[in-house]
Amino acid sequence: MILEAAMLQVKSGKEKEYEEAFGNASKIISSMKGYISHELQRCNEVKGKYLLLVRWETLEDHTVGFRQSNEYQEWKKQLHHFYDPFPIVEHFEKVKL
Repeated sequence: MILEAAMLQVKSGKEKEYEEAFGNASKIISSMKGYISHELQRCNEVKGKYLLLVRWETLEDHTVGFRQSNEYQEWKKQLHHFYDPFPIVEHFEKVKL
């Protein structure tokens, strides 16, 4: 399993609109091959800051399957105009101890 993590900064005053748009866009990502789950967390200390965590079966399910899909274009259309600056997305694997 791969954990995608993105720290998101939403433009000031757009938080409520963003959360509604994200709820609608969630249908897009949850329909993709290799998708496991996702959650959006709102920061308590910094207004407009969110953490998006998405679990994928493989890295390629995100980087190729989702990012190179028509569905991703719709995701971008619905959400990317809210971000300033544009988020950095990183991928993590659980450490087996």
